[in-house]
Amino acid sequence: MAESVGGDLAGKTCLVTGASAGIGLATARGLARLGARVVMAVRDPEKGERARRSVMGATGRDVELAVVDVASRKSIRAFARDFAGRHPRLDVLVNNAGIWSERRRLSQDGIELTWATNVLGYFLVTDLLRPLLEGAGRARVVNVASQLAGELDLTDVQFERRPWSGRSAYAQSKQADRMLTWALARRVSGTGVTANAMHPGFVATEIFGKGGGLWSFAASLYSKLRARRPEEGADTVVWLAASPDVENRSGLFWKDRQERRCRFRGEAGEEALWSLCREMTRPA
Repeated sequence: MAESVGGDLAGKTCLVTGASAGIGLATARGLARLGARVVMAVRDPEKGERARRSVMGATGRDVELAVVDVASRKSIRAFARDFAGRHPRLDVLVNNAGIWSERRRLSQDGIELTWATNVLGYFLVTDLLRPLLEGAGRARVVNVASQLAGELDLTDVQFERRPWSGRSAYAQSKQADRMLTWALARRVSGTGVTANAMHPGFVATEIFGKGGGLWSFAASLYSKLRARRPEEGADTVVWLAASPDVENRSGLFWKDRQERRCRFRGEAGEEALWSLCREMTRPA
C-alpha cells in the first residue's frame, strides 16, 4: 500500500476529466479525501452521477459534476465558459479522459476520435482554463500519459495515409500527451503553475474492454488477471496534484512517484505539435 500523500487540498478546486470510472474516478476520490473541492468532468451524465454519489459516500465531501465531451470543440468551449462562470480559480487540473479504439472512427468535428479525445481534448481543456490556473497563484496540471507511447507522425496524425492500428493510434496519442506537457511547462514557467505527465501502470479499466479487436481483448484479459487496481494507478496522480514533495517541479515524467526518463523530448518537435493542436482546435 502506498504511503499517504501528505498534502492538504482544503479550499482548493480540482478538476478531473474522465472521472466516471477507472483512474479518473479513483483520482476524484483521492483528491476529495484530501479536502479538495472536486469537479468531476464526464461525458455520460447518468454514469457520472452514479460516480459522483459514490465519491460523496466514500469521502463525505460535496462533489460537483460537469458534463463535457472532450472530443468536441464546441462541448469543451461551452464547458470552459460554464466552469469559469462558477469557479474564479483552478488549483489542479487532471487531464485523464481517453479512449482506445480498434477501428478508425471520427469525432463530431470530423477528426479521428483517438486523436481528438486523447490529444486535442487535453490541449483545449488546458488552454481554455489556463487563465484560471495562472490566477490561482500556485496550480498544478497533471496529464495522464503512458509508457505505451511512440509512432507519432505529425504529417499523418489521423491515419489518413498510414494503415490503421488502434494500438498505434493510442501510442502516438500518449507520446503527444507527454510532448504537450513539456511545451506547456515552458509556457507557464514563472507563473506558479507546474505541468507534469505520468504513467499509471497497466490498470484494470474499461478502456481496453471497449476497444474491440484481438489486441484489445488480450489487453483486457491481461488487465483482469495482472493489472493494478484503479486506486493504485491513481496514486501518483493524486501525489502529483497534492504532495509538497513536488512543489515547483515541472516538465517531468513520473511513474510510482519516481521521476523517469522520457525519450520524447525536443523543443522543435514539441512546438510543431503545439502549433498543430492550436490549428486543429480553432473554432469551427
